[in-house]
Amino acid sequence: MSVLTRDTVGRAGDRSAPGGAAPHRRGWWTTRRRDQLAGLLFVAPQLAGSVLFVLIPLGLVFWYSLHEWNVLAGTFEFVGPGNYQAMADDPNLPSVLRVTALFSIGLVAFNLSLALLLAVLLNQRLRGTVVFRTLFFSPVVVSLVAWTIVWGFLLQDNGGVNGALGVAGVDGPNWLRGDWTALLSVIVVQVVKNVGLNMVLFLAALQGVPAELYEAARVEGANAWTRFRRITVPLISPTILLTSIITVVGSLQVFAQIAVLTQGGPGTSTTVLVYYLYQRAFQFHQFGYGATLSVLLFLIVLVLTVVQWRMRRKWVFHEQ
Repeated sequence: MSVLTRDTVGRAGDRSAPGGAAPHRRGWWTTRRRDQLAGLLFVAPQLAGSVLFVLIPLGLVFWYSLHEWNVLAGTFEFVGPGNYQAMADDPNLPSVLRVTALFSIGLVAFNLSLALLLAVLLNQRLRGTVVFRTLFFSPVVVSLVAWTIVWGFLLQDNGGVNGALGVAGVDGPNWLRGDWTALLSVIVVQVVKNVGLNMVLFLAALQGVPAELYEAARVEGANAWTRFRRITVPLISPTILLTSIITVVGSLQVFAQIAVLTQGGPGTSTTVLVYYLYQRAFQFHQFGYGATLSVLLFLIVLVLTVVQWRMRRKWVFHEQ
């Protein structure tokens, strides 16, 4: 009887390899590592852009908010939380936040409801819908400044809007000089400018709803409102979530329309947070305080986006 030792087993394993050669050891440069490197190279440009143009600027804004930077005097002094204390004591900030909230609520409500209404009407596949779809979407591709300047002439006291109302026997107000009419005018101008984008998104979602569901609902006796509420809205709820997030974030970043139409007036009736930030930083040269307001704006956008995203499980159909 032969006794198998460790050396004997090792030599037998060596002889079991083809040609008596030792088993090949896997190197470090494997296929998996090559795939990982290829993936990193593909995302490197986007990652570099995000770091250079998003993360680093955000960090610099927070750093500037801790300083008082006077460009005219050439000073850059560390004040710590002094700018945040000044923001808490700012008597104009509550009014600015109230106007910002009113503007955002009005813009989101008008934009989403009008876009959904237009999408439902254009989804009926009637003759001429392509023409109307083009007309409603065309303002989206028009230059923002040019669009705002034209509306500035139309909304003047003797402009085109009051001229049209005068034909109907209505004496229109000076739209851009009244407190509530100025805010309403800016909201309407922004809604008409961008409603076509949400309309196209809603229209694409509506065309993806199976027609068999509507036919089954008709057989069961469901009317048009019931079909819309029970079938259409649940199935397009992911698109509603997307458009609501885009519209809310966009409403908090509106600047050019207010700068061209009202310059924040009359008084502070149209001074939203973005325009107030611009005034304090670039008109009053308080760059540290302007950076502090930028941090506040970032936190508001972040909180609203997170809240909408968390609520998706309650009202988005595919998340249930």
